[in-house]
Amino acid sequence: MTEHIKIREPKGTWTVRAKGAVLAESSNVLELTEGDYPSVIYFPRDDVGMAFLEKTDSSTVCPHKGAATYYAFHGKSGIVPDVAWSYETPLDAMAAITGYLAFFGGKVTIEEL
Repeated sequence: MTEHIKIREPKGTWTVRAKGAVLAESSNVLELTEGDYPSVIYFPRDDVGMAFLEKTDSSTVCPHKGAATYYAFHGKSGIVPDVAWSYETPLDAMAAITGYLAFFGGKVTIEEL
């Protein structure tokens, strides 16, 4: 793992909500802290309502984690573009986040129960 990125397994149950829908709920999240950036909670794909999400054409590349794939939320009350991202095949040093998704806090509500 790169030296400025820390991954830990926080205790508790975490949820993600968007437009009244629960997109994820998990007790098996990972918290990734990268340098001075705010921590990001990553949810295991098995605990995410993937039926609400659709892969978009958006992508970015992080020199420390690899290429990110983005997802839009599709719900009864509308679409939220690029609400989540995933490193489908992260760099070897970040293999721990394989199979996890993170969500943009400004587009959804992420909270510990």
